[in-house]
Amino acid sequence: MNRLFNRYLLPLTAAALLSAHAMAAEPASCKTVRMGVVSWTDVVATSGMADVLLNGLGYESKQTSAVQQIIFAGIRDKRLDIFLGYWKPAMDNNIAPFLAAKQVKVFATPSLSDAQATLAVPQYVADAGLKTFADIARFKDKLGGKLYGIEPGSGANTDIQKMIDTNQFGLGGFKLVASGEAGMLAAVQRAVNRKAFVVFVGWTPHPMNINMKMAYLTGSEDVFGADEGRATVSTVTAPDFPERCPNANRLLENLTFTAAQESQLMVPIMARQSPQDVAKQWLRDHPEDLQRWLAGVTAFDGGDGVAAVQASLKP
Repeated sequence: MNRLFNRYLLPLTAAALLSAHAMAAEPASCKTVRMGVVSWTDVVATSGMADVLLNGLGYESKQTSAVQQIIFAGIRDKRLDIFLGYWKPAMDNNIAPFLAAKQVKVFATPSLSDAQATLAVPQYVADAGLKTFADIARFKDKLGGKLYGIEPGSGANTDIQKMIDTNQFGLGGFKLVASGEAGMLAAVQRAVNRKAFVVFVGWTPHPMNINMKMAYLTGSEDVFGADEGRATVSTVTAPDFPERCPNANRLLENLTFTAAQESQLMVPIMARQSPQDVAKQWLRDHPEDLQRWLAGVTAFDGGDGVAAVQASLKP
């Protein structure tokens, strides 16, 4: 009897253990995914989508809101794992030392390839003749000598301050007004309501392009990057994340968007809807995106990834 037990049951036990091991898509250390998020609505939207997908797959996604320098330092110091909002070239100077020291890893393929970020004005300001960077100084009085940036320490603000410090385009007497995205947009909206002149950092994807008639300035001399601020957005991870957590990394590699998609996601978020609620509704309404983003991705326990996320989307 003992021989039969050893002959048949032990191999079955070994097979069961091997099967259980094969089902474990990730090690336990990958269960919690720590995500840095800057307060830009496009990054909030894509991070919300990643959050919903990761949690649906059985991970525990935790978000930390911070400025980009703190996020890069957090990845370096192993306090954060991922960041979905590296705008290139706007954040190049801030991420450069971390890349040089090999403390962060940038995905080779951008998550968004048709972005743009540069100075912009309401359309009525462009119609009045302020169409290029060289035109700004001529309208200093109407502008109150101010240029509206985004959060302190951002790459865009650094570029604006450099123009002021070097008197590029005759901007030496201007003042940079630094605030978060929401504060900047509120100031612009107040100006629009009064038909006042204002120059601000504009970008796409963003509902500002839908909600306001605006024009991007030309003649930037590559201040915000080549081709008048054309940009890409990429995912950043800890250097060992792709090898340590290959399944979660595969999801992040799949998670690509167009500017049009992101702008649509951002509209309800800016109307105070939860990014997670917006992401869930998008996944219900766009099953083709769900399938695309989860191609080759399993649940954390090795099960069917699509089925796991679909189950999490049920009311």
